Amino acid sequence: GGGAIEVMEPAAQGRNVRRRGLDFGQGDVLLESGRLLDPAALSLAASANHPNLDVVRQPLVAIIATGDELLPPGSELGPDQIISSNAYGVIATAQSVGARALDLGIAADRHDAIAALVKKAVAAGADVLVTLGGASVGDHDLIHDVLTGEGMKLDFWKIAMRPGKPLMFGRLGNIRCIGLPGNPVASLVCSQLFLKPLLARLGGRLYRPDIRTARLGAAMHANDLRQDYVRATVREDAATLVATPFGIQDSSMLRMLADANGLIVREPFAPAAEAGAECSVLMLR
Repeated sequence: GGGAIEVMEPAAQGRNVRRRGLDFGQGDVLLESGRLLDPAALSLAASANHPNLDVVRQPLVAIIATGDELLPPGSELGPDQIISSNAYGVIATAQSVGARALDLGIAADRHDAIAALVKKAVAAGADVLVTLGGASVGDHDLIHDVLTGEGMKLDFWKIAMRPGKPLMFGRLGNIRCIGLPGNPVASLVCSQLFLKPLLARLGGRLYRPDIRTARLGAAMHANDLRQDYVRATVREDAATLVATPFGIQDSSMLRMLADANGLIVREPFAPAAEAGAECSVLMLR
């Protein structure tokens, strides 16, 4: 009271004072180009009094599943029908690198049905068009003909890898078109290898696959002319990664892919390898 202040403990000069420019100063670069705007980056930009930031637009990937045999989850299946599952994994792959996904549904095995959904993808302004199935050479594999008929310029079709041989890539104007195999595992492995890096780059993100050196937990046969991506469990044993391949590698077996946390990469014509041999592993999680 009376305008008087009683100081109860000594005061040191500068205590409880944050000097101007302690955190950053005029002209400092606070966020490099390409920086992901995580919580700290957003708060930093706001604290520097920036109400707006220039960002890279999220790429849009449109997804078309094809096949008369496909039905959505929850359907009553007939003897010649299966559940359409690939799109969900592709959408999750796209979202993991910041892309937006537009699921255009299932097209019947008819030129007009597929072409109608391709036109929807174009009208939506898709940056990438992904088709699921129909990219092989069977009587009902129409993707190649439909897309080239719509003006796509084909870059390549079929690659020497397993799973994923029928992969197709081309450009429809400014839209990148990726024809993924219909087998679920092949579709998701190809999404990991081709779609994910593409969408990351279009979204302004750096992307490096997580490839590590490990030791085989089981012997593997010699490889043929295709590069193999073998589903495996990867664990740490005495500071060494051990990758153990699953015995069956059928490309329809999704449960095995869900259980795998890595893919052993086997070069074309790789010789037989004993347990304990060094190998390369692409980590999935």
